[in-house]
Amino acid sequence: MMSYESYKNVEDSRTEWMKCIQYEDINGNNRLFGGRLLEWMDEVAGIAATRHCGGFVTTAAIDNLQFKKGAFLNDVLVITAKLTHVGVSSMEVRVDVYVEERETGMRRVINRAYFTEVHVNEDGKPLPLKYGLNHKTESEKAEWEGAKKRLEVRHQRRVEGF
Repeated sequence: MMSYESYKNVEDSRTEWMKCIQYEDINGNNRLFGGRLLEWMDEVAGIAATRHCGGFVTTAAIDNLQFKKGAFLNDVLVITAKLTHVGVSSMEVRVDVYVEERETGMRRVINRAYFTEVHVNEDGKPLPLKYGLNHKTESEKAEWEGAKKRLEVRHQRRVEGF
């Protein structure tokens, strides 16, 4: 068991960011450029992790990146991020991307990924986290268990040279 000063709730660092897709965000197929979306997702994941640890973070890994549907000019994107797991110096952040329907406000998922963010000092060296993570709901507990499995897979892939 890790020794934290205290614990924060998942909702304490939940982050939501909205963007209307413009011409500079579109690729040659008139769809949202995947690299632009990944940049935005990385930024929102970093903000959620920063809100949890209260310091600087850097992205160490991205897991299960899934482009489920496309997005197009003038679509309103909603990017949400929440912590799913914390370790000694790293945090896993789930990032979901939605297109929000203008008429109804309904959201449909177009992308999802899990980002591993590491708490670092100004020199980029890992720092221990002060805060653990409370997982209160069944969904939060399931995310925690899923995160442990993703950690095992990442470790195994490193051992195998991936």
